[in-house]
Amino acid sequence: MSRRASKKEKQNQKKLIGDSKYNSLLIAKFINNMMKQGKKSTAEKVVYKAFDIIREKTNENPVEIFEKAFDNIRPTVEVRSRRVGGATYQVPVEIRPERKQALVFRWLREYALARKEKSAAAKLAGEILDAYNNTGACIKKKNDVFKMAEANKAFAHYKW
Repeated sequence: MSRRASKKEKQNQKKLIGDSKYNSLLIAKFINNMMKQGKKSTAEKVVYKAFDIIREKTNENPVEIFEKAFDNIRPTVEVRSRRVGGATYQVPVEIRPERKQALVFRWLREYALARKEKSAAAKLAGEILDAYNNTGACIKKKNDVFKMAEANKAFAHYKW
């Protein structure tokens, strides 16, 4: 008797398709992450307009710039709270690939919308370009997370 397929397995069985303009799976997932209240067309407009701004500023392929920025932001380790006896330790752990992607998307959206530019597309384009150049708030967040993990390396033996 076979077991039921997990939610993750069901997701993997679905045919995943890229976005409508660049046919990139990563961009499609990012658009879905940018979406608010089910307004996918609005999220698509913001992301594609940001890519147009990137193309104007750099004269390079915005998909490659986005992917390089994505790689620059992606964290490797984070700290998790672990209670041992009466004390709580910040234990550094490696991050699963799905969580890395979720963190990158969350940080990019959060810090882009906190910028001071006029439109959402300009804010997003600015943050992507900053990440591409290894500057900006997303890179600072990644470095802060890494430093926190490095500082708590002594508690690594408390892993689950």
